[in-house]
Amino acid sequence: MSSTDKKKVHDKPAKEVNEQEKEVLEEIIEELEEEAKEKKEEATKEEAEAEVEDASGENDEETSGEKAEDKKKGLFKKDKKDPLKEKIDELNDRLIRQVAEFDNFRKRTDKEKAQMFEQGQGSILEKLLPVIDNFERGLQAVPEAEKDGAFADGMNKIYKQLMKQMEDLGVTPIEAVGKEFDPNFHNAVMQVESEEYESGIVAQELQKGYMFHDTVLRHSMVGVTQ
Repeated sequence: MSSTDKKKVHDKPAKEVNEQEKEVLEEIIEELEEEAKEKKEEATKEEAEAEVEDASGENDEETSGEKAEDKKKGLFKKDKKDPLKEKIDELNDRLIRQVAEFDNFRKRTDKEKAQMFEQGQGSILEKLLPVIDNFERGLQAVPEAEKDGAFADGMNKIYKQLMKQMEDLGVTPIEAVGKEFDPNFHNAVMQVESEEYESGIVAQELQKGYMFHDTVLRHSMVGVTQ
């Protein structure tokens, strides 16, 4: 056996011993590290709990102090006025007032325009009433023998067309005969005797009256029973 082979035989058990010792040492190191880690975690936890207790006491004092300070700041803010905000509020208030005034002016102007237009329209329609009166007198004056003629029929159609246009414009005749006398609608020019109507009732219509919407365009000229 050579010297080299003798060396290999003697080296093999030494390597095996070293590896076993290394494994044992590694296990011991791991256990020590785990134990140190657990102790460190426990210590950290205890320190954190202590800090929380200390902080809670300090926070109570700080909170009360902060509340008092905030209260002072709030009172200070209430006492202190912002000039810019005041100016904005003033301008906003003026704008709202001007808009409201303009809206009232517009409504008032529209109402006045409508009234002026209605008055002008009523004035024109009132001037047409004598034409209607003459139409009615003309139709009443047609002889009985000619009432079925072409001329009378044409006049009657024109009269109906005229009255339809007046009605579309808001002109309607006032009912008089058989109604109780009302000075708001009737103009009594004479007293008459009547067996058909009681006293104070319109028995005769001398001139027809007309309404323009809710306004009297012309009062009815009537005779009232005694």
